[in-house]
Amino acid sequence: MKKIAIVGTGYVGLVTGVALSDIGHDVTCVDIDETKVAKMNQGKSPIYEPGLSELMTKNIEKGNLHFTTDHSIAFQNAAAIYIAVGTPERADGSANLDFVQQVARDIAANVSNQGAVVVTKSTVPVGTNKLVKHWITEALDRDITIEVVSNPEFLREGSAVYDTYNGDRIVIGAESEEAAELIEAINKPFGVPVFRTDIESAEMIKYASNAFLAAKISFINEIGTICGKLGANIEDVAAGMGMDKRIGDKFLNAGIGYGGSCFPKDTKALIQIAGGVNHKFDLLESVINVNNKQQQLPLDIAHMVVRGGLEGKKVAMLGLAFKPNTDDMRESASIVLAHKLADLGANITAFDPIAMDNAKRLLPESVHYVASTEEALQDADVAFIVTEWDEFKDLPLTVFEQKMKQPIVIDGRNCYPLSYVETANIDYYSIGRPSVIRAGKSNQPAN
Repeated sequence: MKKIAIVGTGYVGLVTGVALSDIGHDVTCVDIDETKVAKMNQGKSPIYEPGLSELMTKNIEKGNLHFTTDHSIAFQNAAAIYIAVGTPERADGSANLDFVQQVARDIAANVSNQGAVVVTKSTVPVGTNKLVKHWITEALDRDITIEVVSNPEFLREGSAVYDTYNGDRIVIGAESEEAAELIEAINKPFGVPVFRTDIESAEMIKYASNAFLAAKISFINEIGTICGKLGANIEDVAAGMGMDKRIGDKFLNAGIGYGGSCFPKDTKALIQIAGGVNHKFDLLESVINVNNKQQQLPLDIAHMVVRGGLEGKKVAMLGLAFKPNTDDMRESASIVLAHKLADLGANITAFDPIAMDNAKRLLPESVHYVASTEEALQDADVAFIVTEWDEFKDLPLTVFEQKMKQPIVIDGRNCYPLSYVETANIDYYSIGRPSVIRAGKSNQPAN
């Protein structure tokens, strides 16, 4: 068992700290928000992540997991100090390292263990880990040696707990063999393969991985647009592509684009990193442009299929979070859609199983929030499916028929098999697939 400190209790920090305590380490998580810390000490998670609250309670009761606002308490005799604070996007797309630098100062002021290893979990530009070491060393006023290790995270919101125990790899970038050995030993109980490399390569692996996945999403969305114009079915195309082991079937689901805290921020940051070494990353710029265009697609369809325009029409928005099983609204397609609908004079009624409180801070004030899917659909002229929650995927299509004034459904996530839609009395428009009209006949899709 190692004594470990985690600075930052967002998705990455909290999940990492809880999981490390669950495999037997003594973990103290630090956050400057006293109210948040008090709640976490009671086992109440500040974020929605399936399975996290249960693990918190379990390990608090076992005495393995603690929360504090006091860095000196957390760092006392810690073998490893994890940096897991945010690196928000600046106006130019680069990563803001102010929070990381502040943690470096806090470590310098409070670290007590000779030879402590500082582990950077935050997503940071190439070169940051060495900068962190410089910041700490420069601020130290006593004879303490520290090492810095890059240990990027690869967690998906909504399945972060599962991913921690079932990851594809744990990446460790280090200059010191001893520091790398320590971090590998800390993570050994997870049973996940470890890949060790230099610090700069570890930092780049994180950005390159997210950029590649974002590129797959934008690629399949472009193919979906072409399929829509040719009468092909993007789901069949993606399935056929995915059978090729060189391509794989992951991240080939056509829809209205990616969002969240990672892909939008990391793709822009990588463009800035490339620009810093005088390289214009044309491919990644196109990936971002395609994604921005894709978020407009449901509205383009609505303009073509809703008679008389959207002004004064009741619009149901099903799903607000950027993906299911999270309450995260960052870069969600629902933000773009809601603001454009409000500008057009539509009356928006919205429902999300988890994210509505967060949505209220980002969506137009005119949006009306309700407590159920059925209430959102009541007397609606058109319904947009924005997030593929199971609650919507399992919804009988008869609910659209019974509740809506006009059963026009624009499905931005391709939630329903077309064979099932053809049995219903609705007009159904999805992404890259033939549309289905009320008579049950297929025609060329609006997209």
